[in-house]
Amino acid sequence: MSAAGHTITIEEGTEHVRATHAGQVLADSDRPLLLSETGYPVRYYLPPEDVRTDLLIPSETRTRCPFKGTASYWSLADGSAQDVAWSYPEPHAQVSEIEGHLCFADVEVG
Repeated sequence: MSAAGHTITIEEGTEHVRATHAGQVLADSDRPLLLSETGYPVRYYLPPEDVRTDLLIPSETRTRCPFKGTASYWSLADGSAQDVAWSYPEPHAQVSEIEGHLCFADVEVG
């Protein structure tokens, strides 16, 4: 996808990606989608099957990206961290591959 100098590409990754908080594994995946977007670091979108969704609760936070759509955020159920992950439940058609996948702000790759 490209619009006025803004580009988004999505590809299937083979990297091992792990998201943790305070030593607890929140997600562990060998099937990330790598989203590269102009002006941002590569983001790893993980399939929900590889995320400990039992440790997360939906947050009230919503943000809107003109290129991807409206993001919904997730916080830790124990209250120790807010908005640790986000997803696009209804992304724009150009980035439909990320639908339902979760992205964490901090991940370990490798």
